[in-house]
Amino acid sequence: MSKTTLAVIIGNRDFFPDELCAEARRDVLAVFAELGIEAVILSEDATPLGAVETWDHAKVCADLFRAHRSRIDGVLVVLPNFGTEKGVADTIKLADLDVPILVQAYPDDLDQFTVERRRDAFCGKISVCNDLRQYGYAYTLTQLHTVDPRSESFKRDLRDFIGVCRVVNGLRSARLGAIGARPGAFNTVRYSEKLLQAYGISVTTIDLSEVLGNAGRLSDDDARVKAKLDAVREYVPTEGIPTEPLVRMARLGVVIDAWMAANDLHATAIQCWNSLQENAGINACMLMSMMSERFMPSACEVDVTGAVAMYALQLASGRPSALVDWNNNYDGDPNKCVLFHCGNWARSFLAEPKMAYAEILATTLGQANTYGTIAGRVPEGPMSYARISTDDLEGEVRSYVGDARYTADPLDTFGSRAVVEVADLQSLLHYICKNGFEHHVAMNPAHTATVLAEAFDTYLGWDVYRHS
Repeated sequence: MSKTTLAVIIGNRDFFPDELCAEARRDVLAVFAELGIEAVILSEDATPLGAVETWDHAKVCADLFRAHRSRIDGVLVVLPNFGTEKGVADTIKLADLDVPILVQAYPDDLDQFTVERRRDAFCGKISVCNDLRQYGYAYTLTQLHTVDPRSESFKRDLRDFIGVCRVVNGLRSARLGAIGARPGAFNTVRYSEKLLQAYGISVTTIDLSEVLGNAGRLSDDDARVKAKLDAVREYVPTEGIPTEPLVRMARLGVVIDAWMAANDLHATAIQCWNSLQENAGINACMLMSMMSERFMPSACEVDVTGAVAMYALQLASGRPSALVDWNNNYDGDPNKCVLFHCGNWARSFLAEPKMAYAEILATTLGQANTYGTIAGRVPEGPMSYARISTDDLEGEVRSYVGDARYTADPLDTFGSRAVVEVADLQSLLHYICKNGFEHHVAMNPAHTATVLAEAFDTYLGWDVYRHS
């Protein structure tokens, strides 16, 4: 992930102590340096103490922000004292920034409650938020109403906010590829391109026959095919897998990689059965796993909105995501279940992954035609999940998010698999079924539900259910 750059506005109000602004500047820049954040901030001589109070100050600050607009990911509003709400809102308006905004306010110290040190930022934050609301700007709050930037609480706020910035800015310019038509039996993965496009998410399509035709015209001796074959063999152990399907995977991978590069795609959703098995004699799981591991998430069964959720989780955490089925109950535990797919999860999810064949598909399509899955178990650890769905009947995007954990409970089966524990899982499943969500859910080995809920609700305006 590239470094995050935040535009910083230090608010001031003339009858509060000015030196508090200078202290705030030092505090914030020190925290930025610690967390690896770049700042676009007024110099101390551009305005008095580099703060914003008046219309003239707002113009100077906005000019600076406009000059760096292409690299600004979000705005941090810092209130060392009451601040001037109009100056903050005017700056953002003049800069014409459409990025997330975090509002921070310093706490007062009761043993320094004098005219010389009194802040009143507790009250000023309310005023700033009021004005931002009047101007039509969405904004994010710190967990504590007032918080010292040097505190661990604020550092957590800032880390979460950076995740929010990545999710919002990433989704607003996301480009997805849909390879092939959805499996005929799966109405569940239907979606609206138009609703996604309304939020900046575009979809580029290609017929599976074109992909297979281009792959079939590649020579096994092509340097690109040889390089891809080497990459496949290096990715996970392939003992016992015939060479011929590995070569077919390599040819297909070359074509998909080239198409993604030509269209600047961030993620894909692929028709992974039955045409690939019947016409190419392989499973695409391996290639999809390799793409997800390289931070280009790939969803099975042409689940485009599932790929969007994978991408959102990846942006939030900085780690690869996977698309899974809410697949099986786990013994008699109402808060545990089995997550499963044939085998397209990113390698980093799995302990001791290896290539296999798709045992379920092989029952009708034959083992020889289904090589290319990755078998492995997810070890215990943190997990977040997310689902995004386009509701055509209501003309809106809906979602749910939550945090859970992978467990080490026994599980004797095949494919890519995990046992997870979700607090009050039964009510979540009721919510999913009652609201007509898909059987697929995206997952990620981190806790980022707070980040996703804030990004989806506050900035994208989606309907969000946060399960807890």
